[in-house]
Amino acid sequence: MKNGNRVNKLKRGQFISIEGIEGVGKSSNISAIAKCLKSAEIEFLITREPGGTPVAENIRTLLKDRNNESIPEVAELLMMFSARSLNVRNVILPALKSGKWIICDRFTDSSRAYQGGGRGLSMEMVDDLANWVHGDVNPDLTILLDAPVDVGMTRISDRGQPDRIESEKHGFFERVRECYLNLAKREPKRFVVIDANRDLSEVQDDIREIIQRTIDNN
Repeated sequence: MKNGNRVNKLKRGQFISIEGIEGVGKSSNISAIAKCLKSAEIEFLITREPGGTPVAENIRTLLKDRNNESIPEVAELLMMFSARSLNVRNVILPALKSGKWIICDRFTDSSRAYQGGGRGLSMEMVDDLANWVHGDVNPDLTILLDAPVDVGMTRISDRGQPDRIESEKHGFFERVRECYLNLAKREPKRFVVIDANRDLSEVQDDIREIIQRTIDNN
């Protein structure tokens, strides 16, 4: 996690989540968000899901390891929310209460898209878990980086051996992407969809504009 320069003057920090299928450039664009917040002298934390705390990172390792035993869909969902509970209670909520901003690489929309859309689990089940685990602690802004599945898969092929989730078939990621786009249509005030099938500089120009607007409005 990284800190900005000083605590901002807001009573509560802003919660920004970054979403998208594999290979859309979340890590690179999180760096662009961090630079914007640093320039505005807003203190922030970067966290990720699954992960963000030592125990949650251990859960992440189990979920990513393709050599482990088969993980049923429901078990995968519950593990995701177990890690999320740790991240929310031990990192996200304390930071927001102290006035810091949060940049989160994935949050519950990933469970809706991957375990709901991709795995076919009930969206009602996902939403019930979300209400139980983090209640009203939800992103104020969600940036959805969108690119065709073929583009994302080509990009991650250069990373080396794919993990358990990256090894899923094309159809799985098509369902994930479709679910993400449907979520964005359902909550247009929270989601901003950015075309990630462009040069990184163009994508980051859009990112900077969105973040500056968020800063100005708060």
